[in-house]
Amino acid sequence: MTIQVGDRMPEGSFGIMTSDGPAAITTQELFSGKKVVLFAVPGAFTPTCSVKHLPGFKEQAEAIRAKGVDTVGCMSVNDVFVMDAWGRDQGVGDTVMMLADGNGEYTKAMGVELDASGFGMGARCQRFAVIIDDGVVSSLDIEGPGQFGVSSADAILEKL
Repeated sequence: MTIQVGDRMPEGSFGIMTSDGPAAITTQELFSGKKVVLFAVPGAFTPTCSVKHLPGFKEQAEAIRAKGVDTVGCMSVNDVFVMDAWGRDQGVGDTVMMLADGNGEYTKAMGVELDASGFGMGARCQRFAVIIDDGVVSSLDIEGPGQFGVSSADAILEKL
């Protein structure tokens, strides 16, 4: 079942790249006592994700943080090395935390799976954006197939 507004975010962890190499961050560390904007993309280096979604959050990160957001995170069913390379390619630096859901476990826990096998991508995550207050979903916008709008940085900025 898909997570809903008012639900607590599932427990889990994401892969992140540190100066010492791959590491993990738990949802407790990421969400507890914080306001977080988490957006998800079907795949790193894919067209809409690379041209619109991630760049929008990179460009609006300062304005989003000015609304009281502690962390802006980008999640995808990709490994930590791909997420790190994509973040470097896009020049996100510290503006967006690149979160790898390598096996899609967190995607499944949220109930936002996407079967992209028709595109040769296998199991992925739907495109969405969620605002999380101290681990609880306060806003959730999931895009329809092939759509991009309600999960954009501009749309989330308006909700904050």
